[in-house]
Amino acid sequence: MDKQKVAEVLVEIGTLLELKGENPFKTRAYQNAARAVENLAEPIETIVAEGRLGKIKGFGEALQQKVTELVTTGRLKYYEDLKASIPPGLMAMLDIPGLGPKRILMLRQKLGVESVEALELACQAGRVAELDGFGDKSQAKILEGIERTRLYASRHLLSDALRVAEPVLAQLRAHPDVIRCSLAGSLRRWRETIGDVDFLASSKAPGAVIDDFAGQPGILRVIAKGETKTSVLLEGGIQADLRVVSDAEYPFALAYFTGSKEHNIVLRQRAIERGLRLNEYGLFRSKEETRAPELRVACQDEQDIYARLDLAYIPPELREDHGEVQAAEQGDLPRLIEWTDLQGSLHNHSTWSDGHQTLEEIASAMQELGFSYWAITDHSQSSFQANGLDASRLRQQLREIRAINRRLEDEGVDFRLLTGTEVDILKDRLDFDDDRLAELDVVVASLHVPANNEADNTQRILRAVENPHVDIIGHLTGRLLLAREPYPVNPQAVIEACAATGTWIELNCNPKRFDLDWRQWPEARRKGVKCVLSPDAHRFEHAGFLRLGAGVARKGWLTKADVMNTLPLAKLRKLLCG
Repeated sequence: MDKQKVAEVLVEIGTLLELKGENPFKTRAYQNAARAVENLAEPIETIVAEGRLGKIKGFGEALQQKVTELVTTGRLKYYEDLKASIPPGLMAMLDIPGLGPKRILMLRQKLGVESVEALELACQAGRVAELDGFGDKSQAKILEGIERTRLYASRHLLSDALRVAEPVLAQLRAHPDVIRCSLAGSLRRWRETIGDVDFLASSKAPGAVIDDFAGQPGILRVIAKGETKTSVLLEGGIQADLRVVSDAEYPFALAYFTGSKEHNIVLRQRAIERGLRLNEYGLFRSKEETRAPELRVACQDEQDIYARLDLAYIPPELREDHGEVQAAEQGDLPRLIEWTDLQGSLHNHSTWSDGHQTLEEIASAMQELGFSYWAITDHSQSSFQANGLDASRLRQQLREIRAINRRLEDEGVDFRLLTGTEVDILKDRLDFDDDRLAELDVVVASLHVPANNEADNTQRILRAVENPHVDIIGHLTGRLLLAREPYPVNPQAVIEACAATGTWIELNCNPKRFDLDWRQWPEARRKGVKCVLSPDAHRFEHAGFLRLGAGVARKGWLTKADVMNTLPLAKLRKLLCG
């Protein structure tokens, strides 16, 4: 078990102990231990094997024993027993925005609430509002949170779906009876959230493929199984469907099951206008619905299908009936960005604020990944919960970054750290004065404490856009997918302002954000607003968010020229200094 999974278990133990009302020092010990494990510079397995856990601050004998058991066996009896002692409904209540372990414990002690359903009834009866620290507003927000949680229950983040689907696809591709296979559906279209996963394969032996697929390690349960289709449950509770077709049908099935429904309707209408019929089985020379093989127009792949409909090939990410068919007809489809076009990142955090790696560690790791630059934009002082930097600490950080860059230059290394900040947009000003911002390579301005008023939030952001030292507006709407709705703001007004000032807008690649939304990027692009793809990295592995963000950027019709961190460092510096 790696350090990330160990840290997750330790955090959950702390949460479970809070739900039981245990001593806060005990719960905090597990949370501190989780942070210590996350920040380790070497694998936890090595430390356990060499008996060095006791050298980690805060690791007493009991904690050493638990972590050793967890790492060496992949299980921890103490953790399993603790989970079994907590009503599962209490854990489900943690998914409701605004409810932490302490408030849930109070609800349980005062009202006997042990499930979301019981909490909903207590709110509807007005009993929650009567508790100290709650009130009518909190009660109303809890009811809204319950409704939102139910709405999101059947949806999954793109990153979660890919994490479980891609290993299954690799196994499917390796099967000797599989000719071709692919993901389909909303996952292939790179939607930010998905309902289920669609797999498609072609084979002459569909039964053998179905049987092997249903027995893969990543399959938790078989829901239904037929001769050419099976439905299963993947890890994380994600349902997946596999369809197996003949290789002649494969291109048409792939196009059909990729969707979207609206895109497919437009394609079918184009086929009818040309005296053809398009469905999941083929493109047929017929005026009636059919699947007769002798009437099928031969197409080797999806490109052939689009060509038969007098269209340029439309990438899956664009198939949403947002003007892509007209653009394909006119030859106006852009050449979309590839994640390999990215040269670096301009929004990242280190141990100076709430990141998990030091500057030296970041420089070494990002250089090894092949990037040319990596900006350090730690939080500003008002983000006290994230250990934000005041002016004095910021100056110290700048000196350290410059020293690292001098060493890299002396060693002939073609990589640089950039200085920066993620400066808070406050009610009437930015969190650093202009003189401080002028010293930095990159300034990302973000609204972290919004008002409930659209005009107020928009005005704050517009003030930041107009500041000549602000380069980028970070996560513009503040949304957290499947958890928090965007705060009230007028993105169109901000886009207009950025077009006028030349300020860039971030597409935050964190899979919980993907903010600014892909639906708004075509308008921003038409107005000349440039994008920055940012992982908002807090640990090494977050660099992988750039791949996800590039897929969402493609969905927003963005090209390499639209994204500023595709530029080499010298050209980027000129624009930042300009």
